[in-house]
Amino acid sequence: MKIIMLGAPGAGKGTQAKQIADKYSIPHISTGDIFRANIKNGTELGKKAKQFMDQGLLVPDELTCDLVMDRIQQDDCVNGFVLDGFPRTIPQAEALTAALDNINQKMDFAVDVDVPDENIVNRMGGRRACLSCGATYHIVSIPTKVEGICDRCGSEVVLREDDKPETVQKRLSVYHEQTQPLIDYYNNQGILKSVDGTQAMDKVFADIIAILEK
Repeated sequence: MKIIMLGAPGAGKGTQAKQIADKYSIPHISTGDIFRANIKNGTELGKKAKQFMDQGLLVPDELTCDLVMDRIQQDDCVNGFVLDGFPRTIPQAEALTAALDNINQKMDFAVDVDVPDENIVNRMGGRRACLSCGATYHIVSIPTKVEGICDRCGSEVVLREDDKPETVQKRLSVYHEQTQPLIDYYNNQGILKSVDGTQAMDKVFADIIAILEK
């Protein structure tokens, strides 16, 4: 079962991807993890990626696709995988389709976790993070026991720069411009499925499983 997770930043696709991976015992693959693993292991692809990242540049599509293809051809992906955060653009999607064609494979599902922008701005504006231990909270759905203080380590929790409304709006603009066209792309391939991401996380997960097991 080969699955691509789609959705705006803050839609909850990463959480759903992890749960799908756990349920079906298949790897949850994010490009960030692939970059870190290859750089840590000093692979040729990792060295190339590091050159771009050290300069604050985006890793080119072709190299990113090579790294993803290298990862999904490893033994633990024999029963499938969940891609989270890749592809982000049409050129990346086309490169992935072509690379999979070369090894006689194709994606089975592209699952779009659909959440309106307004909900995402409200959702992310309520996030709080502990900069000391990395724990994350939400003022409505997962509040700290003591307001403003991390349950785990007792440090202050803060609204990250990434989660401020103006930053979220910018990230959503980039998403709509670059990533939203993927919805049409995978719809045209006949593998797009959409779920209502405004529901409770458990309900979103149940809806996704119903789609995958139809």
